Amino acid sequence: MSDRLIIGSATHSYEVQEDWGRLPEGIRYGYTHGICVDAEDRVYVHHTGVQSVVVFDSDGRRLSSWGDEFEGGAHGFYLHMDSGGEEHLYFADTKRAMVVKTTLTGEVLLRIEPPDRPDLYGPERRYVPTDVCVAPNGDIYVSDGYGQYYVHHYDASGRYIRSWGGRGSEPGQVLEPHGISVNLRGEEPELYVADRRNHRIQVFTLEGEHKRFVEHNLDLPCGFYFFGDEVYIPDLNSRVTILDDRDRLITHLGEDQQAYKQKGWPNLPKSYFRPDKFSSPMGFASIRREMYTSRNGFRTAG
Repeated sequence: MSDRLIIGSATHSYEVQEDWGRLPEGIRYGYTHGICVDAEDRVYVHHTGVQSVVVFDSDGRRLSSWGDEFEGGAHGFYLHMDSGGEEHLYFADTKRAMVVKTTLTGEVLLRIEPPDRPDLYGPERRYVPTDVCVAPNGDIYVSDGYGQYYVHHYDASGRYIRSWGGRGSEPGQVLEPHGISVNLRGEEPELYVADRRNHRIQVFTLEGEHKRFVEHNLDLPCGFYFFGDEVYIPDLNSRVTILDDRDRLITHLGEDQQAYKQKGWPNLPKSYFRPDKFSSPMGFASIRREMYTSRNGFRTAG
């Protein structure tokens, strides 16, 4: 009898590989909010502890670690390849209300300042960026998912352009816009926003005009990973959701209907973790046909 641990459905099945990416003595993970993979198949894990970026090769061997300046605030984490083929990392730090662009080794190249909008922000109205993404033309989008619930648009140099959103459930309004990403699967780029507390995805033009909702088969969507014609969505309510090219459900991975009902969730003790189930997934990435998730993540190979 095989001891391989398989999750998923008939068309999307994955083998779980436990304990991938072991840390050396002296480094311990905080909450692992983000995960990215570069063109050389190096895997970057972003967590809230010291040396908050840990870099592994595709077999899980640690290559380097850095990022003490992000300790305690690790959240949005995005790798973008520009039109010239150069890769950069983007960070959204909730503790410091900071968005930065860096090299793959952590050298800061750009700081995205909070928008100068006294009508939106003030002493009692905090700005707390949770995610960041980049459009094909280099424009930068930041979601204020834990502050006043706006999406902010900047050009590639960090110059502020516009904002939209605000607390609510009507088209164009959002409740906890936790994650943000550019969808390139259609004829024109679109902005996908994980409108988490409205239990939906909200789709905008790159100029911030509301286009449509994706409201089915979602609980608390955290973000997006586009893989071919499909989109993989870490759903905080203890599963990963896969949608097809028309945003229809394909399957849920690792669903645990008990995890998010436990006392203390989403920060459950490791004693609760199950190798084939998720507790509170926050990030997602892949190399070739291998999938990586963050928070209580494991590697799954298709």
